[in-house]
Amino acid sequence: MTPSQDATLSNASTAGAHTPSNTHSSKWNLHDTQWTLSLFGTAVGAGILFLPINIGIGGFWPLIILACLAFPMTFLAHRGLARFVLSSKNKDADFTDVVEEHFGVTAGRLISLLYFLSIFPILLIYGVGLTNTVDSFMVNQMGLESPSRVLLSGVLVAGMISLMMGGERIMLRAFAILVYPLVGILFFLSLYLIPSWQMPDMSLPEAGNFTKTLWLSVPIIVFSFSHAAAISSFVNVQRGHYGNQATNKAEAILKRTSLLLITFVLLFVFSCVLSLTGEQMAAAKAANVSILSYLANITSNSFIATLGPLVAFIAITSSFLGHFLGARESFTGLVTKQTSLSAKAADKIGVLIMFFAIWFCAVKNPSILDMMDQLSGPIIAMILFIMPMIAVYKVPALSKYRNRLSTLFILAVGSLAVFALIYSMLN
Repeated sequence: MTPSQDATLSNASTAGAHTPSNTHSSKWNLHDTQWTLSLFGTAVGAGILFLPINIGIGGFWPLIILACLAFPMTFLAHRGLARFVLSSKNKDADFTDVVEEHFGVTAGRLISLLYFLSIFPILLIYGVGLTNTVDSFMVNQMGLESPSRVLLSGVLVAGMISLMMGGERIMLRAFAILVYPLVGILFFLSLYLIPSWQMPDMSLPEAGNFTKTLWLSVPIIVFSFSHAAAISSFVNVQRGHYGNQATNKAEAILKRTSLLLITFVLLFVFSCVLSLTGEQMAAAKAANVSILSYLANITSNSFIATLGPLVAFIAITSSFLGHFLGARESFTGLVTKQTSLSAKAADKIGVLIMFFAIWFCAVKNPSILDMMDQLSGPIIAMILFIMPMIAVYKVPALSKYRNRLSTLFILAVGSLAVFALIYSMLN
C-alpha cells in the first residue's frame, strides 16, 4: 500500500468508517457523494472550456450522435478500469501492482510507466494554465500589475499540492468546495445563453465527411470526460471502506458521476454551440481561445468575462487534484519496484520532483498543449479502454465479463480513439 492509500484509509476510519455490512453498503451516504464530486472534479478540467468548440465545429448531427454515446463511453470505460483494479488477489494492490500481477513484471512495469506518462503531462498543462488564468484575472479584471511569475506559480502549485498532502478528508472537502460552484456556474451559464440560441444547420452532411468527422471526434469525448487518473485510488478507498461490497458501490458511484458529467457538461456544450455559428466556431478554434473567452470577446459581455476566469480556475484546480492523486500513486509504485527505497521515501521524492517540474513549466510558460495532448491521448485510450478489456480475456477473475456487448463496445471505441489520434498526428 502506498502512503497516500494508507492516509486515505486512515482518514476514512476516523471519519466514521466501520466494518462493512450489507445494510451499510446498500444505502447512499455522504462518503459516496463526496467521491462522486471528487471524480466529477477530476474529469471537468480545462478541457471543458474547449469542448464546445472541438465538438461543435464538426456540425450538428455529429454532436447529436456523440452526445448519445457519451454516457456509455464514459461509464463503461471507467467501470472496466475499476473492475480491473479490483480483480487483484492482493486487497491492497494499486494500479501498478495489478498490471504486474496480470501481465508479468516487464509488461506490467512498462504499462505502469505509460500510465504515469499519460497523467504527468496533464499536470504540467494545468500548472501553466492556472498561472496564466490567475495572472490574466489580476491584470484584466482587477486592474493590478502582473505579479512575479516565479512567485505566483510557486504559490499556486504549492497550494494545490498541499491540499493533496492532507489525506482523504481534506481532499474531499476541497473537492466539495470547488465542485459545487463549478456545477452551479456551468448550469447558470448554460441557461444564461439560451436567449442567444440560433437554429443550427440541420442539413445532412456528405456521408464520407460525416463518418470521418464522427471518427475523429471520438477521442474528444473520451478525454474530455476522463477521470481515469483517480480510479485506482478511488477503488482502493472503496475496498477499505466497503470490503466485499466494494465492486457494487464503486460501480454505483461511477454511474452517478457519469450521469452528473453528461447532464451538466453536455447542457453547457449544447448551449454554447447553439449560441454560435459554424464560422464563429472555426474562428474560435483558429484563435486558440476557450469558448467563454471567445463569447466574451464577441459580445463584450462583462458578466461572461468575469465568470470565465473563475470557471477556468475552479475547473483546472479540481482536475489538478484528481490527476495529482493518480500521478503520485503511480510514481511511488514504479520507484519502489525498481529500487530499494521505502514507499514513504519514494512518495516524498515523487512529490518534490513533480512540484519542481510543474513549477518550472509554469514559470517557462511553454506552448505545450498540442504536444502533451498527443502524448497523453493515445496512452489514456489504451489504458482506459483497451488494456482492461484485454484483461477480461486474460484474467480468470474477469472471465464472467467476456463476450458481453459492453466489453466489445469499449474495445471498439478504444481502438477507434487510438487510430483517430494516430491519424491526426500523421496529418
